[in-house]
Amino acid sequence: MSNVTEDWLLNEQVRIFQPEKGYRAGLDAILLAASLSEKPGQHVLDIGCGAGGALFPAAWRLSESRFTGLERDETMLPLAQRGVEENGFSDRVEIASQDVSDIPADWENRFDQVMSNPPYFEPGKIQTVHEGRTHAYMAEVPLKDWLKAMLFVTKPKGRITLVHRAGELGEILAYLISRAGQIEILPIRSAPGEPAKRVIVTGRKGLRRGETVLHEGLIMHQAKGDPAYTSRAADILAGAALDWH
Repeated sequence: MSNVTEDWLLNEQVRIFQPEKGYRAGLDAILLAASLSEKPGQHVLDIGCGAGGALFPAAWRLSESRFTGLERDETMLPLAQRGVEENGFSDRVEIASQDVSDIPADWENRFDQVMSNPPYFEPGKIQTVHEGRTHAYMAEVPLKDWLKAMLFVTKPKGRITLVHRAGELGEILAYLISRAGQIEILPIRSAPGEPAKRVIVTGRKGLRRGETVLHEGLIMHQAKGDPAYTSRAADILAGAALDWH
């Protein structure tokens, strides 16, 4: 395994330990964590939690919730567990060694909320994968099966939330539309006037009421090529909740 770095998220309020080379926590994970709704006493599952890039910011913000992080990569599991301990989350965050394609039957209808940042690319559709990033980027489990797993472990009327490529929105909605309700979509744009490259999608399992809502979206940077964040994005990166409206 490559060297491990200790890094900070949310303006140095959350610690994470991750490989120096390979997949490292980024904006997608932080935005996903910020998008979760708050409900004291809920149990939240993060499918494919990695080293904790979304799990720990979510646990930090939703301090009255319990969390389980599901991860199959044996190199990530001890790093995630170390993060749990170093952030002081041991009393309400646990890490489970489990593959999304083989979730136990007794996990059905177990969690109030389920979040995920699924792998984005199918094998053969990108030419090069950087060292250590194969599991994070290669979609070995088809997206519809990933969504099926998310719904399987969610309680009836519970909520699932995922961040994914905007180009996959059609496939996401095609699967969810007959299986979830109160679906909301939040486009993520890098700068004003740019097309959305990411979307955050949320919905409630089994509900049949309510129209699908497409929100205006979140703009990350003040201008194209400008590293400065918008005030809304800066607040989220500092730990604020993402306002869907």
